[in-house]
Amino acid sequence: MIHLHSRNNLALTPLSHKAPFISKITTNAHLPAALRPAHTLLWDGSCPLPSGFGLTLISGTTGGEQDLSSRLNVLRLAPELGYLKGHDVIKFHPVNSTIHVLYRKEANSNSFLVTERCNSFCIMCSQPPRDIDDRYLVDDMLAALPLIHSDTPEIGITGGEPTLWGDDFIRLIQASKTHLPRTALHILSNGRNFKSLELAVKVAQVKHPDLMIGIPLYADYSQLHDFIVQADNAFDDTLRGILNLKRCQVPVEIRVVLHQKNFRRLPKLAEFITRNLLFVDHVALMGLEIMGFAKSNFNGLWIDPYDYSEELEEATHTLARYGMRVSIYNHPLCVVPESVRQFAVRSISDWKNDFLEECQSCRSMNECGGFFSSNLAKPSAHIRAL
Repeated sequence: MIHLHSRNNLALTPLSHKAPFISKITTNAHLPAALRPAHTLLWDGSCPLPSGFGLTLISGTTGGEQDLSSRLNVLRLAPELGYLKGHDVIKFHPVNSTIHVLYRKEANSNSFLVTERCNSFCIMCSQPPRDIDDRYLVDDMLAALPLIHSDTPEIGITGGEPTLWGDDFIRLIQASKTHLPRTALHILSNGRNFKSLELAVKVAQVKHPDLMIGIPLYADYSQLHDFIVQADNAFDDTLRGILNLKRCQVPVEIRVVLHQKNFRRLPKLAEFITRNLLFVDHVALMGLEIMGFAKSNFNGLWIDPYDYSEELEEATHTLARYGMRVSIYNHPLCVVPESVRQFAVRSISDWKNDFLEECQSCRSMNECGGFFSSNLAKPSAHIRAL
């Protein structure tokens, strides 16, 4: 598991920053002086310690012989952040020397949490909602976007519910298009606010060249879906939202998280989708992440993925038979029925993706989705090397 933030950084000199500092990391100690204040230098000790950078990070025991008496903004980097490299983007908090990693160039997934607020209260939510003022998260993303490497294949926007920001939500999409026109944008939303056609139109008017909005649909009938998301009329709102987005030609992905409360209805949900939502662009059938409310409600939600393999197989075949693009996320290959393993993909972000000891001898490990780090304490009882 990779740590995306740490308070264990040690300030070696006085700090001139009074407010949080968002910057791109460089390893170029010879960067022109005019560019240095906006950058963080990751210094490797191969040359004398330069000055003028907004922040300088020293890792390990490097730099022990340096005279820092006249320097500013030099930190000893926490060991757990030793993976940082050039082109990564960080946020530094001078009050407690905390570093938050906002973007990693070599990551398989980079997403921005833009709010913890939500208008649903899903019983398995891995990011439980909080009713707080977190506008700074929007500002952080807007500040980070110009710093992200232009070759990044995809970035994500997640929450909470990002659409609660209204026009600022549209601003984030526009800024993503402006600064990263060749980078795909994947947005996670519960879809409910798109029941307003006006919001769907605003998204479409941005004309982002590679946008996908992932929307959960947990059952084929309202009572079960509304129970899972703990919100009245959510099923109807979500369907109206999907219809409005597709009316505006905005790509939509349906996401189905599987657990004890809904796995039996999965084949029926697949039929519902093929009858009523055949025009969506992708369907993702997803394993449960044991975090947040899923951990609190574990006994009522957990089911060994092996035990719903028949339902998963039937639903996948139904969707594929109708020509729909379908993927199986967050599942180890060995618990996915062989007939649908071709649909299983590595989808877990690398910073929270792990494997068990018995996986090390598996010939398919490089293609396997593995486990959420939080799920290692309760893996399937049917894990085996292929």
